[in-house]
Amino acid sequence: MKYQWVLFDADETLFSFNSYLGLKKMLAHYQIDFSEQSYQEFQAINKPLWIAYQNNEITAQDIQRHRFAKLSEQTGVDPLRLNQELMAEMALVSQPLDGVIDTLNALFGKVKMGIITNGFTALQQKRLDNTQTSHFFDIVVISEKIGFAKPDRQIFDYAFALMDEFDRSKVLMVGDTLSSDILGGNNAGIDTCWLNTFNLENDTDIKPTYAINTISQIIEIVEGTQE
Repeated sequence: MKYQWVLFDADETLFSFNSYLGLKKMLAHYQIDFSEQSYQEFQAINKPLWIAYQNNEITAQDIQRHRFAKLSEQTGVDPLRLNQELMAEMALVSQPLDGVIDTLNALFGKVKMGIITNGFTALQQKRLDNTQTSHFFDIVVISEKIGFAKPDRQIFDYAFALMDEFDRSKVLMVGDTLSSDILGGNNAGIDTCWLNTFNLENDTDIKPTYAINTISQIIEIVEGTQE
């Protein structure tokens, strides 16, 4: 095997993350009909918060408070509680993406696998349990829990401290986002693989070791049989 460890991003790499559906289901409990327009307004606040979080400018709790401020006023419910309720819904609606289970099964027992995610603790274990995928992963590192987010190399150093003795040249980071997953892996001095499902142009200075269109292509890369 070319690699001993494969570290995966979670959202939109391993699991779907349809936050519109999650929000719609969650807010239905409050008799709020959450529309596409409402979602666009939510995302206009949410997306910049995640960028600021990646840049270590705000905390995970800041995201929760600010993105739910308006809905908190509407519902009279604390924004942190609304975030917890959304994570509970997301754990139910978020499912493995096409090819993920077959890929994990093909690699299981041949390499060690882990997850490094810029996400919330409330979602991760519930989703692993709901999707019956927990057994695949030796480590799960969550930015909210440790206080650092990708691309900060400190989240990778935290993961490395959990891993058995390993050769850094035999660790591969796989993710769908250049600015967090790939830049983070590059910062940590490990090989990276960009899951570019939608055939996007890479017009950045961030260069992955590999670029693939489907998750199953990871198998040949890890085994060292890629042509």
